[in-house]
Formats: sequence, C-alpha cells, structure tokens
Amino acid sequence: MANTARRLDVYEVFEKVVSAKSRKDKIKILQDNNIMPVRDVLQGAFDERIQWNLPPGTPPYTPVSEGAPASQTLLKQHLNFKYYVKGLQACENLLSVKRERMFIDILESVDSREAEILVNMINKKPPMSGITKKLVQEAYPDLLPE
Repeated sequence: MANTARRLDVYEVFEKVVSAKSRKDKIKILQDNNIMPVRDVLQGAFDERIQWNLPPGTPPYTPVSEGAPASQTLLKQHLNFKYYVKGLQACENLLSVKRERMFIDILESVDSREAEILVNMINKKPPMSGITKKLVQEAYPDLLPE
C-alpha cells in the first residue's frame, strides 16, 4: 500500500516548530520536514547574502479569506523566489513594477499564514515568532553561513 500521508504546508511545519515544547523537538520537526520550500524560506529570512529586490515593509495585498482555500502553496511557489533576489538574472531582467506585481500575486494566492511568512522573509525577519537563526543552524548546519 502506498504512503498517502499529505506533505505539510510550510506554515504547518513552522506552526509545529513554534508549538513544540523543547528545543530538541523543534529541531527534530525541522529535520523531519527537510524540504526545499522550508529551507528556501529559512534561508531567505536568515541568510544575509540573500537580498530581496522588493520594497521593504508589507506590500498592498488582499490576503486569502480565513477558511477559504488558497489556490497555491509555498510547496510550489518557492520556485519563483528567483524573481525577487538581487543579482539573479531572472530578477534583474524584470521591471520593478512587474516584479512587485508578481510578488503580490503570490501573496494573494497562498494561505494568509504563508503570505505572512513571505512578508517576514523579504523583510529579513523570522518566519514566525520562536524560529531563530540559531535554531535553524542547529537543524540544518549546511544551510546558513556562521
């Protein structure tokens, strides 16, 4: 019989980390969910080498209504981060108005909790309160520079 366990959305992984009782449990949850979307968000938030080519603050967007299904998730949308990183060709080839519109489109297509995580990421803030750079370095020693 095939494993039909649903992969957790990024916000669900982070919520589990935040609600875990011990540091050891938090690290285990991150390690058990060692997937590119989670790693990309954490790297985007904590790696100072990554600079976002988007205006600081919260963009003007309309979050998905609570309880309404989101049309997208960060499980796929993380692949578009290349359009927002300073120095990457995919980003530099876009007009700023187009880049900003694309980012707002993502914010408006994902669950409101994931949108909040993205806004925190581009502002170089932890994705959720309780997730620290030190915790991420312990869970994924290869992800962030010292």
